Amino acid sequence: MNRPGLNQDLLNQRLAEISRDLAELELFQKYTIEAFLEGKNFAIAEHYLRRALEAVFQIGNHIVSRLYFSLSERPTTYKEIAQSLGKSGILPLEFAHGSLTQMAGYRHRLVHFYHEVTPEEMYEVIQNHLKDFEFFCEKIADLIKNPSIFGINISQKDEKI
Repeated sequence: MNRPGLNQDLLNQRLAEISRDLAELELFQKYTIEAFLEGKNFAIAEHYLRRALEAVFQIGNHIVSRLYFSLSERPTTYKEIAQSLGKSGILPLEFAHGSLTQMAGYRHRLVHFYHEVTPEEMYEVIQNHLKDFEFFCEKIADLIKNPSIFGINISQKDEKI
């Protein structure tokens, strides 16, 4: 039985979403912490950061679902997805086990422990970690260009996914 291919349209849509979210978040990089704490800036930044993280892990889940045909082999948590992307070579192991695994943990906090996330820590993420999203997107774009290196193909338009 053949593995299903990557849905290039889905991946490109999620990459575009991350790009749009990062553009919004980058606006906050110009803010001082005092300006960031004013008004609804924190809530707006939280929204875009959560969306970007969701898109990252939707991409990751889609890819690992093509790498691990057996459900028993497939990762079940976002941290496992991050580590599988490193183990498979799609992402550098150090990035997957470091930055991307931390992103998975932060996504978990934003979704389930949002009341514990402080504006100061989100400001720090925006100031110092948006490059991690850019690096992830570059590597996924490389995968889309040459998926056969990883034993994956691109789905045909009429292929059921």
